[in-house]
Amino acid sequence: MTCRVIRGSESFQGKQGLDYFAGVSAESVGSKAICMHLLEMPPGAKARVHLHEAHETAIFMLEGTVHFRYGHGLEHEDVARAGDFVYIPAGMPHVPRNEGPGVARAVIARTDPNEQESVVLRPDLED
Repeated sequence: MTCRVIRGSESFQGKQGLDYFAGVSAESVGSKAICMHLLEMPPGAKARVHLHEAHETAIFMLEGTVHFRYGHGLEHEDVARAGDFVYIPAGMPHVPRNEGPGVARAVIARTDPNEQESVVLRPDLED
């Protein structure tokens, strides 16, 4: 194992329905306990309702505004703007959406080193 620089040019579509720019993960560098990517959400983009089983998520909003619902029945709603940090506990259903006129960009880190392994879709909570 050694230090690595990952050029953020490759992207992939997650199970959640959003596009991510690949960063640090088990797949890219063999990380053991963390995954970190760049997310870009164009205006009108919305994820599928999902959770990350047994893994916490930390988000730093670089640009734009994202509305998100969360809770076991999606009963809560909040807004994250550029400069905000967001914490999502393990197992918490959530769904972000970009209602703004511009692109929303965020750095996302999870305690799951795998890009998509802990993603659990919750179609029962979809609108």
